[in-house]
Amino acid sequence: MSFLILRHVVVTVFTFRTLQCNSCAHNFHLRFNYSLLVADGALRRGAFVGAELLQYKPAAPAADNPTLAELQTVNPDVCGWLTVDGTGIDYPVVQGATNMDYVNRDVYGDFSLSGAIFLDSRCAADLTDPYTVIYGHHMDNSAMFGDVARFAEADYFAAHPAGSISLPDAAYTIELFACVVTDAYDTAIYTPERYHDDVGALLDYAEAQAVQQRDIGVTAQDRLVALSTCAGSETNGRVVVLGRLCPLKEGDEMQ
Repeated sequence: MSFLILRHVVVTVFTFRTLQCNSCAHNFHLRFNYSLLVADGALRRGAFVGAELLQYKPAAPAADNPTLAELQTVNPDVCGWLTVDGTGIDYPVVQGATNMDYVNRDVYGDFSLSGAIFLDSRCAADLTDPYTVIYGHHMDNSAMFGDVARFAEADYFAAHPAGSISLPDAAYTIELFACVVTDAYDTAIYTPERYHDDVGALLDYAEAQAVQQRDIGVTAQDRLVALSTCAGSETNGRVVVLGRLCPLKEGDEMQ
């Protein structure tokens, strides 16, 4: 085993060819070739949600989700549960003190090459910011954020318009409206703090740059979320899916 140290990321490289990875030197992504990980049971277990974690998943997104509060007693960094309908994206979301905290740690805080799905440390954990970014590793077999990259395909984008994110005391539906293929140094995407008051500039950017988009009537006053992962084998390539957050009100519940 050897260690490859790059800007912002320390990547473990297994020289006996069990693992092949293309390190992402910015914005905290790694992409794993899952077909080479058949012998690595620990990584496979970490990449998919097992029965132990599924017991904490809300039965349906609602304004009150006590199971997530229970999961927070296991790890206080847990802030929600993200699902994109009809995809493999169905995971708890954590937020560390920095954006490096969960690159190689799972939702329990244990070492894991597949990491966790995590909220940008600069964003509000209750999703009250105008713009929120969520990261996940690009893994094959629909693990982690592997399916995010598929939104660049027209048919896949058209077939998957919605998702949800549940917090312990709130929930949002997510209306997906654009997919952008970009790089790790894209300040329009990866500087969430620049959108203090509204997301008008981000919407203009998405309209000009998106490889896929649909008109759902998004306005500058809406709250947006971005799901970001690596793009194929390009070290600095990124695929980002943008969605509008629509809060569920007290008494509402998604079926």
